[in-house]
Amino acid sequence: MNNQPSLIEVAQLGRLVGLKGELKLHLHCDFPEQFKKGKVFQTHKGERLEVLSYNMTKGVISFVGYAEREIASKLVNTFLYTTPENSMRDCALKEGEFFWFDMMDAQIMDEGVCLGRVDEIERIAVTDYLVVKTDDVFVAKGLAKHFYIPYIERYILSFNKEMGVVQTHDALGILENS
Repeated sequence: MNNQPSLIEVAQLGRLVGLKGELKLHLHCDFPEQFKKGKVFQTHKGERLEVLSYNMTKGVISFVGYAEREIASKLVNTFLYTTPENSMRDCALKEGEFFWFDMMDAQIMDEGVCLGRVDEIERIAVTDYLVVKTDDVFVAKGLAKHFYIPYIERYILSFNKEMGVVQTHDALGILENS
């Protein structure tokens, strides 16, 4: 993901579309509404890009200063980042929802036993996975240093943001079989 802990990866720019510098936008977040005219994102190269237009239906975006196809071609495969503060301001959460960054470093508890901490979150196909850094007690027993828990009801019971705790079910079985 990103190498700057204060930034959150929200999208990647894909191929050029048309002749006016529009690019395919591949979302890495659940909030397409944040890609509005005038919004500024940072790239993985440290550049700042201001949104000129975004068509949510077509999934294409253009940026100020990149309205020509040749100039915009330099942005293909660029990653876009924003700050947690901008995400909290620009993205409306529903009751019981939270941001991925809220879960970072949360304890993974399975029937009262701490299995480790959330090290990262990855989206594979349509499922989000908690990448867990295994507690040293289990690593010392020869179990995996990291393991994945699918973020589905079968395994994730609850997340307490204030306490930084994810309650799980059968996650120990996942760890033991990793």
